[in-house]
Amino acid sequence: MSRNFLIVDPEEGIEVLKAFGSPARVRVLKLLHTHGPMNVNEIAGKLGLPQSSVSSNVQVLEEAGLIRTETQRARKGNQKICHTLFDEVLVMFKKDASASNGNMIEVAMPLGLYTTCELSAPCGLCSQEGIIGLLDVPDTFLDPGRMSAGLIWFTRGYVEYQFPNNINLMKGDVLALEFSMELSSEVPGTATNWPSDITFSVNQVDVGTWTSPGDFGDKRGVYTPDWWKLKGSQYGMLKTVKMTTDGSYVDGVKISPISLKDLDVDKHRSIRFRVGVRDEARHPGGVNIFGRGFGNYDQDIVMRITTAG
Repeated sequence: MSRNFLIVDPEEGIEVLKAFGSPARVRVLKLLHTHGPMNVNEIAGKLGLPQSSVSSNVQVLEEAGLIRTETQRARKGNQKICHTLFDEVLVMFKKDASASNGNMIEVAMPLGLYTTCELSAPCGLCSQEGIIGLLDVPDTFLDPGRMSAGLIWFTRGYVEYQFPNNINLMKGDVLALEFSMELSSEVPGTATNWPSDITFSVNQVDVGTWTSPGDFGDKRGVYTPDWWKLKGSQYGMLKTVKMTTDGSYVDGVKISPISLKDLDVDKHRSIRFRVGVRDEARHPGGVNIFGRGFGNYDQDIVMRITTAG
């Protein structure tokens, strides 16, 4: 099972280490890790701490890059939802990092943790237990229940994920940045022959387009739950989008000349990965993205960074 982890060099990650210097902040992190996303009031209630104290500690954790927050509407004003970003934090000196962890970092992003989206119906989300929100209503993609999504689909538009950028904590030059996910086209019902041009971008730079051959429903996906009817999309194809020093590839086939140099990944605090279908696509056949609990590959969207160290 993929896990999200952060490698911290004590000489460079002093803000992270400071964040762990407070028992209250450690309790906040443990609570979010155990119970999932929570707002500040919920955290304060669970831990028996003043809301003001929780707010200040949340700010420190966010500035250290250990949690992510988003503002959502509440009945009275807005509320800040807190998400933990890592399952493990490893403290290593640089000279030991490659020996302990090789030259690759892998981060798994749950399907529902997109940070922004803009899409059109038909669309929807499912968890392993059932439909999330309302079908074919784009605003449902803002429903807090999306955090448990194992399948999402839409006709046009995109979803974007914000991954932590650990490149500056790794030794050596970056050789490759890749993303792995299970995808198919989207059509009402299913259709094996239903091509769709699915475009990928990193940090708002289009790296290329892959054409999905169809929307597959000839048999139930290996992990697709029994309640999901067979007339719905069942599984996709596991695709790996990889950017190297000489171009961008899907499963080893070059799709564009966009290289790592064009992405400037070492200059960004985070790495933003977008999956979408453009209005002007030659084959605008929609997209299904499968996560844990759906399809043939029980995995999240996985990012891997490889260096020469």
